[in-house]
Amino acid sequence: MNMYVGDLKYKVNESDLREVMEAYGTVDSVRLITDRDTRRSKGFAFIEMPESAEAQRAITELNGAEYAGRQMVVKEAMPKN
Repeated sequence: MNMYVGDLKYKVNESDLREVMEAYGTVDSVRLITDRDTRRSKGFAFIEMPESAEAQRAITELNGAEYAGRQMVVKEAMPKN
């Protein structure tokens, strides 16, 4: 399942997110979205977990949870239209 994780502090990096998500199961990939010009984080990422049940548990437990001083938004990523 592909998940959207938003409202992150700009200092959060991919390895930080991987560590948080691996508490819920196997993580295939973490893509922190950065500005093309400044290479600074845009404050959101996409995380791929192969097991839907593990991903759903992560969504349920982490959506609205505080991480690095901010409340995360965690939900299933929707395909681009």
